[in-house]
Amino acid sequence: MGDSAEELERHISALRAAVRDAVLAGDRARSDRLRDELRAVERGWDEAVAALEVTTFRGSSRLVPAQRRPGRPPGPRLSIREQVHHALTLLSVPAAPKLIIEVHAAFLGAGEIVNARLTHQRRDEERSFRTAPYTRPYYLCSALNLDLLGPVRGLLAVSTWPLERRIIGPLSPRVDFLTAAIQVAGQVDRLPSRPDGPAPAVARLLWRFAANIPGAADSLDTMHPAAVAEAARAERAVHEAADAEHRAAGAVRARERLDEIELLFGARSR
Repeated sequence: MGDSAEELERHISALRAAVRDAVLAGDRARSDRLRDELRAVERGWDEAVAALEVTTFRGSSRLVPAQRRPGRPPGPRLSIREQVHHALTLLSVPAAPKLIIEVHAAFLGAGEIVNARLTHQRRDEERSFRTAPYTRPYYLCSALNLDLLGPVRGLLAVSTWPLERRIIGPLSPRVDFLTAAIQVAGQVDRLPSRPDGPAPAVARLLWRFAANIPGAADSLDTMHPAAVAEAARAERAVHEAADAEHRAAGAVRARERLDEIELLFGARSR
């Protein structure tokens, strides 16, 4: 798309309003068609913004377009939210930006995901949902703490997951860590074999988990994905039932007390 970011933003706003009107009118065919168009325009907006990125030479006020920097690889085809969604889907549990970035770099290729962008992305998702609820197939939303049902700082989740998966109780951080370890180990095991072993980014990511799971691996050199997954499953079995009970109880309270926005982005202090 050759349109400017400003033009695309106006188009996105108009499309969101049109989708909302179609939903209220009960016109499913028009709503679906407009949603497809909205997603395409949003991808165009991501590309337009990426093209506007600039970097400042140290000691100079001169600005150079980011895509023209020597040695810079081409920008990612997927938008930031799609990259984050892919990483979270692989992990299958709420995750912090640092882990999302590492997973993306290891399995999906280095891209433009940075911590600051993820912070703004979650806020953008909430604004989008408030403006036109359910016009996207998914939203990057919050994990909810068990006690106050507020957003857990620094954890991103996916709106299409069961609410119970997004509730964070006292045992949930460990259970989610072990689940993520199993998911990562499985993904590593499915990668094509290399004579020299996994790529360095992949090996570092798996070792991040293995080093914190008893019996998973003695060293990075002797680490094996299947052994890491087996050790993670064994420990997870100890905590899983109690954690599921806490989460189920929290989900019941959340559905009773929170509105549709708070169910995705957390209760606000009143």
